Amino acid sequence: MTQMMEMPRVQTCTVSGCGYNHDGCTAFAITIGRAKTECDTFIEGDEGGMGQVMAQVGACHRAECVHNTGLECRAPAITVGAAEDRADCLTYTAR
Repeated sequence: MTQMMEMPRVQTCTVSGCGYNHDGCTAFAITIGRAKTECDTFIEGDEGGMGQVMAQVGACHRAECVHNTGLECRAPAITVGAAEDRADCLTYTAR
C-alpha cells in the first residue's frame, strides 16, 4: 500500500478574474499543465471554489521542474500569478 503524501499548498494566487480566486485560491486542488507553467484550473468568472482558501497542487505536468518527482509537486508551497500567461506557477524552476 502506498502512503499518501501531503500535497503542496497554493500559498498565494494573485490572478484576478479566476472563478476560484476569492482572496486566495478556493479550489480543492489545482493542476499545473503542459503549456508553459500555466495553471490549468484557471477559469474565467467568479462562481467556483469550496468557499474557503485551501487549494493544493493535485498534479503537475512540468517534469523538468526541480520540484517535480513522478509528475507530483514536492515543493512545500507554490505561488500562482501572472508571468508569461495569466495564471502561472511562479515557483517553477527548471532543472
